[in-house]
Amino acid sequence: MPSIKINGTSTIQSNPSNTILETMEKAGIEPEYNCRDGHCGACRCKLISGEVEYVGFAMAYTQADEILPCISKAKSDVQLEDVNYAIKEKRA
Repeated sequence: MPSIKINGTSTIQSNPSNTILETMEKAGIEPEYNCRDGHCGACRCKLISGEVEYVGFAMAYTQADEILPCISKAKSDVQLEDVNYAIKEKRA
């Protein structure tokens, strides 16, 4: 399974059946998003290295070095930057 490095600090393992956004959520990370289908661009971030596969049609504008995690799956180990997220609080 590919690994996903986020903002140079967190590394998580990707599940091939999940989008990068879903993978982050399952790992306890709360990424910023609004639509989950490539329309709004709220989850946009930079792809520093690696390869992703789009599983939907990107309606939001992206630069050549940007991806939309809500409709992307990791095909290889990837490194992302400029990911806006919070860590889920653990409940006792």
